[in-house]
Formats: sequence, structure tokens, C-alpha cells
Amino acid sequence: MKIVRPRPFGQKYAFVVVGVVFLALLVSAGQRSAPGVLIRPLEEAFGWSRETVSLSAAIGIFLYGMVGPFAATLMVSLGIRRVVLGALVLMTAATGLSYFMAEAWQLILTWGVFSGLGSGCIAIVLGATVVNRWFATNRGLMMGLLTASAATGTLLFLPALAALADAFGWPSVVLTVAAASALMIPLVWWLLPESPAAIGQLPYGAAEAPAAAPPRAGNMIVATFATLGRGMRTKAFWYLFATFFICGFTTNGLVGTHLIALCGDQGIPEVQAAGLLAAMGLFDLIGTTLSGWLTDRFDPRKLLFVYYGIRGLSLIFLIHSDFDLFSLALFSIFFGLDWIATVPPTARLANEHFGDRDAPVLFGWIAAGHQMGAASAAFFAGYMRTVQGNYLDAFVIAGATGLVAALLSVMMARRPAQRPA
Repeated sequence: MKIVRPRPFGQKYAFVVVGVVFLALLVSAGQRSAPGVLIRPLEEAFGWSRETVSLSAAIGIFLYGMVGPFAATLMVSLGIRRVVLGALVLMTAATGLSYFMAEAWQLILTWGVFSGLGSGCIAIVLGATVVNRWFATNRGLMMGLLTASAATGTLLFLPALAALADAFGWPSVVLTVAAASALMIPLVWWLLPESPAAIGQLPYGAAEAPAAAPPRAGNMIVATFATLGRGMRTKAFWYLFATFFICGFTTNGLVGTHLIALCGDQGIPEVQAAGLLAAMGLFDLIGTTLSGWLTDRFDPRKLLFVYYGIRGLSLIFLIHSDFDLFSLALFSIFFGLDWIATVPPTARLANEHFGDRDAPVLFGWIAAGHQMGAASAAFFAGYMRTVQGNYLDAFVIAGATGLVAALLSVMMARRPAQRPA
């Protein structure tokens, strides 16, 4: 007989779950943003080229995205709690071991491969899975809030990590990130139940228990690719995949990885540049949460058109600006509000087109496209900087892709009727 472990607050315990997942996503986002702080210190400490350090960041970002759909399937078969705990252990071990690195391949293995695999399980797809499982109403708002944790991770981690790197060198950065991951392990163990049913509750806003989805039979990898096959037969999947590829190309990969280095080329100190990213994180916390609220009320395709259009123009504006206080403040406001505001409308479109059963896995594949784009930009911008000595073409190209994504967003077909779970 299954044991039900009651928790306080009734249906409102869903908000406790959101709080725990928010913190886990925050730590994961901080780990993924740390390479942007480490680029220059590692260049100085080991003499590694920017291209080499960018490669490790690109591998980490790529795996961060590619793990998503498999993590979604694992969460169905093994459970959310086990997957999150395993990922946190791997993240802690990977970043902790990097303290002892002395060769470039060790940087790639720890911060690229292992960190990417671990953090990929604690990413956007986790937020989508938790929201679908714990909430029957207000899904857009909750998805916006969880997505905003990436911005909050940047807000909390980058200035502090940049100050640590400046004062004590790169080892202090990796130890801090490892400690943050380790602290999340007991919190998740204690406060994250597997589902509302596990604590004798219904999803928030539900009047009756949702119909249980039939279990996924067979091999996890086969099931994940089978779901991908169903999605690939629809135009909606390709539109969402392409726009999310561009989303990653213009944010995590380009700005998240290279903005501090770009500012360094303009004579702006690293700590000040990290503060600029932190300010953008604060505005994104507002923008993405607001985007979730708007997604519950308006056509998500039109929202995406506005978001991608603003993003493309912001990147082109930045690279042609004077990098003075006014220009940087203007960029941080508009790009910050827009940073990952695209996630709630993209998640809603995935749910509408693919239903509650397939949507988390297919959203994982779409999020993989996001990280493919981010990995491409992380390496591409580093390569362009090495070859040309500046970031001009990299930012102009990224801005142009943002305008392309805006057009693709409104080319999507109108939403179909909601498919059954």
C-alpha cells in the first residue's frame, strides 16, 4: 500500500514546490553563467586561448540543452525528486573537481561535459514538468516565475563571482558554485514531494484528480525519440525549435558568455560588466514574470513577435553604441526585460499543440534547440573575436537572427483545440 505523507498548506503546498524548484533552477543558472566570469581569469592563469575556454562553455551549454528531453522522460519513469537529486550531486562533484584542474581537457570535462549533463536536468524542462504536474490554473504565471529564476541566478551570482575572481582568483569561483549546488541537496530531499497525490492533495486550482497518464513503456531513450518523431511531423515543432534556437543564440550563448569580455575590450572593468548583467537579470525577473501573466491572456505568437523584434534591435544598437552610461543602461533595460520572456509563450504553444503528455518531452527537445543555438553562439563569438579582434560581426549577425525569429513567430498556425493528456 502506498504511503501518503501529508504536508501543510493543502493545495497551496504547490507554491512551496515552486519555491524549491526556483532555488534549484537559480543555482543551475548560476553554474551555467559562471564561465562568463572565468574566461579572462583562466586566460591569465593558464594561458589558454579565448577560443579554448569558449569551447568548454559551448559544450556545457550544448549538453545543458540536449539532456532536457531525456531528463523529462526520466522524470516520468524515475521521478522528479530522484532526477533533481542526482543532477545536484553531479553538478557539485564536477565543479568541485575543477578546483584541481591544470590542463585544458580537464576544464572541458568538468565545466563542459559533467556540469552540462547535471545542469541540463535542472533547466527549463524541469519547470515545465513541475508546473504541469502541480498546477491546473495559473500555469503561464508560474512558468514565467520559474523561468525568471535563470535571471535571478545571474543577478545573485555574477557580481559576487566577478568580485571573487578579481580578489582571490578563479579557484574561489568554482568552490563557491560547488557549495551552492551542495546546499540544495538536503533542501530538495526534504521539501520536494514527487506529486500532489504523494501528499494527498490535488494540483493547485483543480476540483478533481486529473486522469493518470498511461505509463511510458519500453526503453527511455526509445520513448524519448519516439515522442520526438511525433513532434517532427508537425510544422509547429519546427517553428518553435527554430525560434528557440535563435533565442539561445542571442542570450545565453552570446550575451551571457561574452558580454563581460566585450566590455573588457571597451575598457570596462570586469566587476562593472558583471553588474550590467546583474541589472539585466533584475529586469528579466520582472519581464519574464510579466510575460507569464500576459501569456495567460494574449496570443503567444504576437508576444513572441514583439520579444524577438526588441531583442534583435537591442543587439544591433549595443554593438554600434558608444558604451557610455546611457547606452549601457538603455540596453540593460530593454534586453533585460526581454532576456527569456520568450519561454512562457513558447511553453504555452507547446502545450496547446502537443498535449500534456507529450508537451514536456517535446518542450525538452525545443529547449535543446535553445541550447544548440547558445552553444553555437558561445563558440562562434569566441572564434570571431579571435580571428577579427572584435565582436562586431558576431553581434550584428545575432541581431539579424532575432528579427528573423520575430517573423517566424507570426508565421505559426493559429492554435488548435487543446489535445487530451
